[in-house]
Amino acid sequence: HPTMVALNQTSLQPASFLLLGMAGLEDLHTWLSIPFCLMYIVALLGNFILLFVIVTERSLHEPMYLFLAMLAMADLVLSSSTVPKALSVFWSLSKEISFHACLTQMFFTHLSFIAESTILLAMAFDRYVAICNPLRYATVFTHSLIARIGLAAIARSFCVMFPTIFLLQRLPYCSHSIMPHTYCEHMGIARLACADISVNIWYGFATTLLSPGVDIVLIGVSYVLILRAVFRLSSKDAQLKAVGTCSSHACVILMFYTPAFFSFFTHRFGRNVPHHVHILLANLYVLLPPMLNPIVYTMKNKHIREKVSQVLFRTGQ
Repeated sequence: HPTMVALNQTSLQPASFLLLGMAGLEDLHTWLSIPFCLMYIVALLGNFILLFVIVTERSLHEPMYLFLAMLAMADLVLSSSTVPKALSVFWSLSKEISFHACLTQMFFTHLSFIAESTILLAMAFDRYVAICNPLRYATVFTHSLIARIGLAAIARSFCVMFPTIFLLQRLPYCSHSIMPHTYCEHMGIARLACADISVNIWYGFATTLLSPGVDIVLIGVSYVLILRAVFRLSSKDAQLKAVGTCSSHACVILMFYTPAFFSFFTHRFGRNVPHHVHILLANLYVLLPPMLNPIVYTMKNKHIREKVSQVLFRTGQ
């Protein structure tokens, strides 16, 4: 009977999950919350200031800075999807999260991660055209193309993540509701199921290789072409300027992908890695890039640095 099947299905799904935080390090939760909270405040302030400066300063309405604004928005969603709940777990305010809220959190966390990866790829292409084909730069990177890239980043992330909701909803959980994590992620939820999760494992593996995996390969290719073009430049000043414009982007790429891929591969293959290390890595990739991205770009880019200091000075007065 269809109603019985529906009833049976909902009874197999827990009403809510209980997040334990960093299992094995419960005594350190209060201490761990201090750097988490400070990093989150820095991430919020840094990204909001960067967004405000780029939106209000007409001289910054250029492709590179518009991509930076997109990156700041993705960073705000990535950190705000996870950190507030992690802090409430650390402070024992609320460790419970409903099943549908858990799926929503998982969806927005992974969505913003894939969108950010797509934006970083677009920024690598932007640098490639600016250095290797500067005469065509203005005709290639029009405002309409940048808007289309932004929409493509969201559409791509949505298409990758939408099936995971159904892949998780179809699973029976047999009253397994305790999750040793600070937030909900795809494989963390799937591992609580009392059924075969090989489809989830392979879907997660395929999408990681085909979205961030392909992005990092293409970013690598663009940087090889950029470096080849840079070393062909005759003047030393031109070489230094070209390397300078790319160094901040290279730093951001390393900060973004390194903890994320470590987290991904230890989740799937790191059987001997302690569980709290898994959780720490999973939190690092949603906290570290959002905190450091605005700092790196402000420090490395003279134009942004001047505009940010102007805004802060005006506010200070």
